[in-house]
Amino acid sequence: MSTDRFENVTVVRKANVYYDGKVTSRTVLFADGSRKTLGVMLTGDYEFNTGAPEVMEVLGGEMKVLLPGDAIWKTFKEGQSYEVPGNASFKLRIDRVADYCCTYK
Repeated sequence: MSTDRFENVTVVRKANVYYDGKVTSRTVLFADGSRKTLGVMLTGDYEFNTGAPEVMEVLGGEMKVLLPGDAIWKTFKEGQSYEVPGNASFKLRIDRVADYCCTYK
């Protein structure tokens, strides 16, 4: 799934900023109409809502995740990914800085 670079893309200049700057990302648009965000999460507890299904790839650090319908937190480390359904809410616990790529399906 992972690649070190994206070719022939458009990057939206304005950052997506959440939780007083503790979570930031940039949107990357592809010629085929697909999009991804590349971002960083600082330590903290977060909750996000999805519109479309997402695949979250951990590029660095780790994320503790409570996915919709789950009762147990799962840990995802660098090189791992997880899927979040559309129109759902999920929780994250970040104990050290996490670098990520989110792909919208």
